[in-house]
Amino acid sequence: MKFRISTMQIVILLAVMFLPAILHAQPGFGDDVDDVPLDGGLSLLVAAGVGYAAKKLRKK
Repeated sequence: MKFRISTMQIVILLAVMFLPAILHAQPGFGDDVDDVPLDGGLSLLVAAGVGYAAKKLRKK
């Protein structure tokens, strides 16, 4: 049984190995910046999206 590695598999492997090292978190803001919580409105939007998707799937 031959095992052949394609160019795309090599590119994906290299991306999985090296992107986490390259794409690290940015440094934080200074102390004079107020942080804004995203949980309240974002969770409502996610819940509305799930409900809308369920309605569309149930219609089919």
